[in-house]
Amino acid sequence: MSWYDTSFMARQGVARGKAGKSHKISIEDQGRFHYVYGPYVPPVIRVEPGAVVTVETHDAFEGRIQKETDRPSEILNFPYLNPQTGPIHVEGAEKGDCLAVRILSIRPRGPQPVGTTCLLPEFGGLVGTGQTAVLNAPLPERVKKVRLDENGVYWSDKITLPYEPFIGTIGTSPEIEAISSLQPDYYGGNMDLPDVAPGAIIYLPVNTPGALLYLGDCHAIQGDGELCGVAMEMPATVEIQVDLIKGHTIGWPRLETETHIMTIGSARPLEDAARIAYRELVRWVDAETGMGEEEAYMLLTMAGKARLGNMVDPKYTVGTGIAKAYLKR
Repeated sequence: MSWYDTSFMARQGVARGKAGKSHKISIEDQGRFHYVYGPYVPPVIRVEPGAVVTVETHDAFEGRIQKETDRPSEILNFPYLNPQTGPIHVEGAEKGDCLAVRILSIRPRGPQPVGTTCLLPEFGGLVGTGQTAVLNAPLPERVKKVRLDENGVYWSDKITLPYEPFIGTIGTSPEIEAISSLQPDYYGGNMDLPDVAPGAIIYLPVNTPGALLYLGDCHAIQGDGELCGVAMEMPATVEIQVDLIKGHTIGWPRLETETHIMTIGSARPLEDAARIAYRELVRWVDAETGMGEEEAYMLLTMAGKARLGNMVDPKYTVGTGIAKAYLKR
């Protein structure tokens, strides 16, 4: 028995962790990509709980940055960045349910050098931005194209980074809003949290019929904070398994791995993102153990862990977690 057999998805999901019918969304199937999360476009596919879906995604620039001499400011059309595949309609999903997405694999797709990172004007953690206005001139634009595969990210002749892929942007549709895919919030979105990786299950609130799952913006590797604002962006082939937990209402995204549970908050300032994440974790620990919120609050003071997703997007993201070993009843 694997840890997945005892996960919340396997124990509480409609499909009880069993894989259902396989589907694929290719670049051609998708056709038009989406730059907002919202309920106003038809789904590209409809699936039943348990479905395994192979999804082809673009990089955050929809492949427009092709060489190191490119100038992003001349090529990119802001705010049309971070293209999303989907939405995927999950049959039976209703407001107040929880969508479970098990990430099975993430593989780079396309010709080498498949990785792209860059410096963009007035974007990043250590420069002036539209939200943090300063008189200093922007840093010069710079593009770096990087060869990578599932064995490593070949930064230079001397430096090889590990291949640690994850989904930068994934979430469900808000109920009535249409919100930029550059922004993270209660529905998920552009969280840029490296834990949203193969082997993990992410739990997302369902706000509208069918859940309407979007995903894209895969990264080959990223440090905590996504400091310059652009990780190792890559087009990818992502395999996921979806399930539905009926009547299980959550306010913010949650994540489960073999060893930990995690809650995810997004806000500005950064401390509010951390507060949201820890508040949700207090409630989850209480619900799983029955120890009460006050006891959970104290336990997390001793054993909680915090992970910085991004500190560059319109809202910042923090994940907070605790080892499952401390949650035995």
